[in-house]
Amino acid sequence: MDFLTIIQLLDSTVRLATPLLLACLAGLFSERAGIFDIGLEGKMLMAAFFSAAVAAVTGNVWLGLLAGIGSSLLLAGLHGVASITFRGNQLISGVAINFLAAGMTVLIAQDWFQQGGRTPSLIGGGRFTPINLPFAESLSGVPVLGPVYAELLSGHSILVYIAFLAVPATWWVLFRTRFGLRLRAVGENPAAVDTAGVSVVGLRYAAVLICGLLCGIAGAYLATALQAGFVKDMTAGRGFIALAALIFAKWRPWHAMGACLLFGLLQAIALRFQNIELGGITIPVQAMDALPYVLTVVILAGFVGKAIPPRAGGEPYVKER
Repeated sequence: MDFLTIIQLLDSTVRLATPLLLACLAGLFSERAGIFDIGLEGKMLMAAFFSAAVAAVTGNVWLGLLAGIGSSLLLAGLHGVASITFRGNQLISGVAINFLAAGMTVLIAQDWFQQGGRTPSLIGGGRFTPINLPFAESLSGVPVLGPVYAELLSGHSILVYIAFLAVPATWWVLFRTRFGLRLRAVGENPAAVDTAGVSVVGLRYAAVLICGLLCGIAGAYLATALQAGFVKDMTAGRGFIALAALIFAKWRPWHAMGACLLFGLLQAIALRFQNIELGGITIPVQAMDALPYVLTVVILAGFVGKAIPPRAGGEPYVKER
């Protein structure tokens, strides 16, 4: 494998890891506040559809992004009402959101566009275009550093840069601000936060809405940057992979980025290297495609070490009278 091939593989890794990273950070905010969210998949899927649909109709990808974020926030609010206000089972609420999104996106897409549950292909202003960093073209001929800067760091859409900038921003918010301290405390001991006069319900709703915002960006990226339109079930389990990455990272932002890049690398390998021969044995393409999902099962089965979630995670808070 030559150096250029490695750079291209890492470039694909970054692109494929972006929606996973955004969804993983979304789950991080929600679960740090004590709200488990299995519905990451559904919110991403709904955002992917509405961002592609609005971008296709208006020809404006920014309006599509806003529509995707709005639809994801709507589902996040629904999850918040069910699990915070009415103290329902958080896992069942998340699963219901996944089923709702899977059915509604296809139904509405067929009603609006009559293309078998798809949206029209996005062209021109309906898609996010790559951004070339300064001097990328002139530095491309420099050995080693040139291809890294021109091919790996440059040439991504703005949502990719937003996703990776969100990692230090998340770390700063959670570990260097009063809001983050209270948010983490709500996930560990909500009664103590309530005793201090801070609204547990308000903090948990804030976390759920931040989760919806990030899932909306993730879904919009899938439909308007990584691909050129919406197709049925296009998230393909990425929400669940993001949850596995979150557990693997033990609910820490920088570790979450590393875990998502690992999953992105496995997906990039599966796309680029198919029917690999290893020791005279040909590995079928299906086995390569299954790599990210196999790792997801391994992580969720606990084979990578014990991961302890926030102590109040999944438990509705009942204010003492």
